[in-house]
Amino acid sequence: MKEHILINVTPQETRVAVTEEGVVQEIHVERTASRGIVGNVYLGVVKRVLPGMQSAFIEIGLERAAFLHIADVIEQRQHPSEPQRIERLMFEGQSVMVQVIKDPIGTKGARLSTQISIAGRFLVFLPQEHHIGVSQRIEHGEGREHLRERLLQMLPKGHDHGGYIIRTSAEHATEDELRADVAYLNLIWADLKQKSKTLPPESMLYQDLNLPMRVLRDIVTDETQKVVVDSRETFQKMSEFANAFVTNVAPRVEHYQGERPLFEMHGVEAEIERALARRVNLKFGGYLIIDQTEAMTTIDVNTGGFVGTRSFDDTIFKTNLEATQVIARQLRLRNLGGIIIVDFIDMDNAEHRDQVLHELGKALGKDRTKVTVSGFTSLGLVEITRKRTRESLAHVLCEPCPVCQGRGEIKTAQTVCYEILREILREARQFNAREYRILGSQTVIDMFLDEESANLAMLADFIGKPISLQVESAYFQEQFDVILV
Repeated sequence: MKEHILINVTPQETRVAVTEEGVVQEIHVERTASRGIVGNVYLGVVKRVLPGMQSAFIEIGLERAAFLHIADVIEQRQHPSEPQRIERLMFEGQSVMVQVIKDPIGTKGARLSTQISIAGRFLVFLPQEHHIGVSQRIEHGEGREHLRERLLQMLPKGHDHGGYIIRTSAEHATEDELRADVAYLNLIWADLKQKSKTLPPESMLYQDLNLPMRVLRDIVTDETQKVVVDSRETFQKMSEFANAFVTNVAPRVEHYQGERPLFEMHGVEAEIERALARRVNLKFGGYLIIDQTEAMTTIDVNTGGFVGTRSFDDTIFKTNLEATQVIARQLRLRNLGGIIIVDFIDMDNAEHRDQVLHELGKALGKDRTKVTVSGFTSLGLVEITRKRTRESLAHVLCEPCPVCQGRGEIKTAQTVCYEILREILREARQFNAREYRILGSQTVIDMFLDEESANLAMLADFIGKPISLQVESAYFQEQFDVILV
């Protein structure tokens, strides 16, 4: 499989596209002015403790206070069988070192943990822990134990060295690479502890790498053939970082110098536009409808124009099978997280349902983010949970429509006309104006001149005052004003 990573850099933002066999699978966007804060470590101050919710609000210097739940407090995580009370662990005004585990999303503040973890190329350092864990993606029991033993042998004997999680990339790492990663992580932790003693509360103690460097650390795999970046300055910084920490990746980092924009040449711009649409067309005529809300994402599978060749059941089965691959790709492409409900087309055949579920799990297995799939419910729905740490692509690139306020619909011209008539009646009961003038959009005024002209005339007779009309070209359909003359 040919995997390429394309990086487009401008002063305002950095965009990363991961392609497999020329097809875009992932899009990552980091804006200079609003860079994500997941992984950052702060010296926080407890603002409020909520015993009823077993949570606390922590000030870390952001616009909104961040949220810490008892489940993310290190004392509780280390002894899960011994329930702790947050009011016994924290008090208002207390200074506490915290790490962001979820960016602020919508109206919610950042989510925090007091368990600090620092990611390296091959290891994740857990300075407050003592155990050595191994990534779940390394499946072979013997390989897992061998990696654990290799790491234990190179750690200092006889005193606390902290805990580690061995990442998947460590499976083929050399002894020197693992030692360098241990030294790098310990250096960061020593610097972080020193800052915590000298900097004032609400200070940032550690910031995670920017997006291009995280690409080298977290996204590049053995299957990645090349990493292409269109900025000379970023290319030089990435090359320096690669030579220092990920030497096997350094030869694959390339500087793109072509005249045609990198993303345009590889069709990424068009793919981003498609990733913002509700409807996703399937190859054989079916389609998906993807709706994202704050609580969950729903995906509806439809046959559309696909009629199949054998039977109706076969048509449904093939559409659902095709949808599994597209759904898995769309989750990665749009970075959809949290609860995802998939409404496949109803299948009576139990074997077909099992096969669709199997193919969905197989397709989701390529995802870098943790994903779990539940079986079909009694209503024929499939529930997927995908770990959410950063905003989805739509939330990064878009905002609620100022016309419909995010509803996805606007009131009809007739509905607006009736609102205006009621408004004039209210005004007439309160004020004795000489005339009432309606300012509205072209469609609303046209309706008053045509279909609603009789109702407008009846109201004018009822209140005994003239009503005039005026088109405001800048008004959208729901917008209007009633002026008292």
